[in-house]
Amino acid sequence: MKKSFLTSYASSLILIAAIIVGCILGLIFKERASLLKPFGDVFLNLLFTVVVPLVFFSIASAVAGTANTHRLAKIFIAMLLVFIATGIVASILMIVGVLAYPPAQGLQIALIPQMAAEPVKISDQIVRAFTVSDFGDLLSRKNMLALIVFALIVGLATLAVKEKGKPFAQFLASGNEVMTHAIGIIMLYAPIGLGAYFAYLVGVFGPELLGSYGRAMLLYYPLAIFYFFTAFTVYAYIAAGKRGIQHFWKNIIPASLTALGTGSSVATIPLNLDAARKNGVPEDIREVVIPIGATIHMEGSCLSAILKIAVLFGIFQMDFSGPGTIFTAIGIALLSGTVMSGIPGGGFIGELLIVTLYGFPIEALPIISMIGTLVDPPATMVNAIGDNVSSMLVARILGGKNWMPAHEIV
Repeated sequence: MKKSFLTSYASSLILIAAIIVGCILGLIFKERASLLKPFGDVFLNLLFTVVVPLVFFSIASAVAGTANTHRLAKIFIAMLLVFIATGIVASILMIVGVLAYPPAQGLQIALIPQMAAEPVKISDQIVRAFTVSDFGDLLSRKNMLALIVFALIVGLATLAVKEKGKPFAQFLASGNEVMTHAIGIIMLYAPIGLGAYFAYLVGVFGPELLGSYGRAMLLYYPLAIFYFFTAFTVYAYIAAGKRGIQHFWKNIIPASLTALGTGSSVATIPLNLDAARKNGVPEDIREVVIPIGATIHMEGSCLSAILKIAVLFGIFQMDFSGPGTIFTAIGIALLSGTVMSGIPGGGFIGELLIVTLYGFPIEALPIISMIGTLVDPPATMVNAIGDNVSSMLVARILGGKNWMPAHEIV
């Protein structure tokens, strides 16, 4: 039994040990721990380098290999329903939290005048999110949603040409396999990269967590951790019962630690796909749900959006109560979550959206931007891992209660 446990969790235990060492170094060296950040940047850059071709090949090959387009449509419908439902649950949890423990109480922050900013135009944002003006721009991780749209079109086109498209479909499948194995090679460096990143995070941002924003952080971190363990366990149970819980928590640790350390949903896509594969999620579901979820499904961002709104309401002495206020906040949380990209610092547009839609002065923007920075690690972990358990829920909706394979996948 002991040997089996060590064999199953060896890579996860090594990652956890490396992160603990990194945290200790951060506590000891404090801001000087930033010297270790380049080692973490190497890991993050390697993941970002491979993630663009991985997302393209995984989505395009999944669509091209779909036997019927009706199933693909069902996947999309089920995916959107799950994304919206889980986003609402996360938003309601934070609303309960901010009503019970107002985060702006005692917050002393001077409003520093900022340069004027243009109001967010939703139509322009949608165009920029889903399309680019040049093919070369598709190769940037900053345009992930546009890349996903292009991959879907390529997959559908491959299906449309039938026999003539089979060689290309084989090329897509082969590319997907190669990129998946490339992730395995990059992960050999993960203990060093993640250990260095955690040393940097603890050393540099640790003191700020206890400063002026301490009350907001005391609310966000416990609720995010509570949601991570409780809600995801419930979702895994709904998806596949006790076996769903066992498989989910056994396979999700590397992806969770990577998301927590790097602050990037996009960087976590490769490990999320591997965890979903080990959980038995069908290929066409996991390779559609997880990459798309990395850009438009952000439960952690819904949690932080409600927190940011509540903080601004408190600072400007506005009443954060009543059905209208609550429903509006949930709507804005879902909307701001869909326009956030899966890269570090990608929440700026969502924050600008909150400020402009509510009519707060632009001086309020740096206040919630700092909150976004401080909550980024746990928020990203919730964002990314939410995509994984969502793929299990989609598999449950489409495959019935016995969708999970009886045998364990290595």
